[in-house]
Amino acid sequence: MKKFLIVGLGNIGEEYRYTRHNIGFLALDYIAQHYNAKFETQRLGDVLEIRHKGRIFILLKPSTYMNLSGKAIRYWLEKEKISLNNLLVITDDLNLPFGTLRMKKKGSDGGHNGLKNIQAELNTTEYARFRFGISDNFDKGKQIDYVLGRWSEEEIKQLPERFDKIHQAIFSFGLSGVDITMNTFNNK
Repeated sequence: MKKFLIVGLGNIGEEYRYTRHNIGFLALDYIAQHYNAKFETQRLGDVLEIRHKGRIFILLKPSTYMNLSGKAIRYWLEKEKISLNNLLVITDDLNLPFGTLRMKKKGSDGGHNGLKNIQAELNTTEYARFRFGISDNFDKGKQIDYVLGRWSEEEIKQLPERFDKIHQAIFSFGLSGVDITMNTFNNK
């Protein structure tokens, strides 16, 4: 069976749970809830395996904190013998309007420290990433407070529909490939 590693970036700890920076964790929690499944704490993260249409999707929430996510990703890629082509990283993006979804085959870290660490650990930018727009609605010098801040009431109302799109896009990535998934879900 073909395996995929789907990584949601975030920070561990209850104080970070519902923050904008934890969109990767929240998206994977939504999928787990959909399957009535629970993550299991393992080495370097919480892991859940889902089988879907002849594919194995290993969902990973690294326990290394955002800025050291690459260590957990490298470990799980090697442990499960998953190629870089089958890696998808879900992360927040300040440069996209709230709720905008954008998948890319490769790219820069865009100033995101989690992506910087992944690039350093994997020694490449050649992996798929799925960015969730959190907007840049903050005053100058308040970026950290914003990304580590909680969602607004209006944003909270829109999250379930966005999570459903992420859920669909993850399985499209595994079943149809990155190109078709980008064409189907980007900016939707």
